[in-house]
Amino acid sequence: MRVALALKETSAMRLPAHPNDLDRKRIERAIKARKRYRYVTPRVLATDGGYRIESACCSRNIDPEGGVVDIALMLFDGEQGEWQLFRKNHGTRVWELDSTHERLKEVLDLLNDDSERKFWQ
Repeated sequence: MRVALALKETSAMRLPAHPNDLDRKRIERAIKARKRYRYVTPRVLATDGGYRIESACCSRNIDPEGGVVDIALMLFDGEQGEWQLFRKNHGTRVWELDSTHERLKEVLDLLNDDSERKFWQ
């Protein structure tokens, strides 16, 4: 019985914790409280190890034609037990690490405030 339990725990630990539908829905609900670009409907997409947010570019700052642009990438580092929040450098088309956080709520609070317009451009 102990061997079976140990094998079950080991295989369960190897499964990626993210993405999962529960947290994806949690992110979708949370970003409805954002201060910027409240008139667009962003999409939260599952990606390896986390979630990516994309949205129509109504400001035309990034895409003059108003196409869909990347807003944020959130990856969970299971070894460190922390969330990495990335913003898109649209000039180079590269994700840049913005900050790390212990809890997903901290990431969502930062995204919703975005007083420096690093994400919702």
